[in-house]
Amino acid sequence: MKATIWHNPACGTSRKTLAILQETPGVEVEVIEYLKTPPSRDTLAALYTRAGITPRAGLRTHNTPAAELCAELDLLDKDGDAILDAMMAHPVLINRPLVETDKGVRLCRPQDIVREIL
Repeated sequence: MKATIWHNPACGTSRKTLAILQETPGVEVEVIEYLKTPPSRDTLAALYTRAGITPRAGLRTHNTPAAELCAELDLLDKDGDAILDAMMAHPVLINRPLVETDKGVRLCRPQDIVREIL
């Protein structure tokens, strides 16, 4: 099974999710550090659709600098398109880790949610 993780190595939850993937037999892991290589707008929208969540649900609203940007851009009152646009301009607003396998996509907060798609 192939698993792709949109990962931030500075995030504890992201590191724990990656560890679960790496420790699971038969899983080939592709790691994309999304702050260095953000997904395209279409890719991110498709990931959220497959995960069954809205861009607002995938918006990082806690901790700086994401919380400050979220407030500055008044994103909580914006629609999904505006939120996706903001995420493209500021990838730090993308909540992580997102994991995709053939079985689906999950925003893995907490990290054990990844087991649903393994």
